[in-house]
Amino acid sequence: MDDKHMQIGEVAARTELSLRTIRHYEETGLVIPSARSRGGFRLYTETDVARLMVIRRMKPLGFTLEQMRDLLDATDRLDGDDALDAGEREALLERVRTYQRAAAEQVEKLRIQLARAEDFAATLAARLEQNAPAART
Repeated sequence: MDDKHMQIGEVAARTELSLRTIRHYEETGLVIPSARSRGGFRLYTETDVARLMVIRRMKPLGFTLEQMRDLLDATDRLDGDDALDAGEREALLERVRTYQRAAAEQVEKLRIQLARAEDFAATLAARLEQNAPAART
């Protein structure tokens, strides 16, 4: 077998996604395996893995499957061999910028949530320490 292709198990280990999730992304057309082995096993390339990593990073930020598809389409077209005129290229770049801004906003919201969670955990730790039985000497 060509060493540039990976079976789904290796892809799952590398992306930390479940087999079920990877198959779901195939069913929804987000990441179609690049090839199949003679035995019918899905075979993935580094490009497929990179697409899965984009999806894995977008999901916790609340992006929908449709938004993931839209971003992947824009980046595929930007990275593709097709000659794009300046207007098409700029429109695609603006789509990517929109996702970049949305991601930055979500990161900021998550920073605030994390700070609140850390405050809460510290408050509980302090309460427990304050109410701990005195150590024997």
